[in-house]
Amino acid sequence: MITQLVRFGCVGAVAAAVHLAVVSLLVALLDMSPLLANVAGFGVAFQVTFFGHSQWTFSTIRRNGDYRRMLLVSLAAFALNEGLYAVLLQTTSLDYRVALGLVLVAVAGLTFVGSRVWVFTHVS
Repeated sequence: MITQLVRFGCVGAVAAAVHLAVVSLLVALLDMSPLLANVAGFGVAFQVTFFGHSQWTFSTIRRNGDYRRMLLVSLAAFALNEGLYAVLLQTTSLDYRVALGLVLVAVAGLTFVGSRVWVFTHVS
């Protein structure tokens, strides 16, 4: 499990960097609201997350349903992410990038537990 946690952290760091980069670019270049840009960031980062976790973190041969299950776990985590992000943006003076970074770290545990317990249960 320690190896999975380390790998999860590595994949998560890459996905978080992608997520943050997408949000930052959309806000800076298209003047998109951070909350709306967060949705796009999630969509791109999810692809990184699924590929990294299915191929490396949990080292599995994909089976039917893995992608859908990972999407459901990630959508649940994203709902929490978006809610916490909205609260931080509305109630603090934190820069939107700092607020997003805090939220991404705070929600990561939910994704790990859901992935390990429900998505990739066929991995020993």
